[in-house]
Amino acid sequence: MNTAESTPGVAVLVFGDGRVLGRLNGLPARRAEGPADSATIDGAIGPHRRLVVVGADADLAAVLSRMLRAQRLDVEVAYVPRRRTPATRVYRLPTGRRAARRALRGTAGRVPLIRDETGSVIVGRAGWRPADDRQLIHGEAVVDDTPLFNGDVAGVCVEPTLAMPGLRARLHGARRRWVAGRAVQLGSTGVAVVRDGVPAPRTARRSTFYRHIEGWLLVR
Repeated sequence: MNTAESTPGVAVLVFGDGRVLGRLNGLPARRAEGPADSATIDGAIGPHRRLVVVGADADLAAVLSRMLRAQRLDVEVAYVPRRRTPATRVYRLPTGRRAARRALRGTAGRVPLIRDETGSVIVGRAGWRPADDRQLIHGEAVVDDTPLFNGDVAGVCVEPTLAMPGLRARLHGARRRWVAGRAVQLGSTGVAVVRDGVPAPRTARRSTFYRHIEGWLLVR
């Protein structure tokens, strides 16, 4: 694909008090209050071929969630965070001014898009934690056909992967034992679902993270 410097229709979406760095200053820009500002996000997605997201992991995830709902995964997405995040580690991305330069000069390619049953996308880290004042999660989870746990655990961490099969999961405290697959499913007596640092407003008994049939166009 062509770089943004030779492709019209590049714009910047800035979250919160984020700064527009370097040559990004010359591009059309919108400012969103936060991940819940769906009207601003939708307006930024609409007319552009490449969208540069200046913000945090939860902001990028919100943009991709809105693109998924609108069936606009044809839009190239560049990510410019202020500092390193779980998503920059997963996708091996720079930060700050280096990320701003990459947003213009980089090439877009498809990477797995990980979502849950609510249509919410994750880009860095998600998982399940004990609900309310409980100390443990009681239930069972599988990654594809591989059991992850059955019984009581302190929590589960889920991350996207840069390549197939798309995600990996592990138990809290089991730092070296990742299980990779297309989907991870949980049945429980109740958990708190956390997506890119943002807790869901309600507890859940069942939850699934899985690879969407179509990936998203990440600029790297």
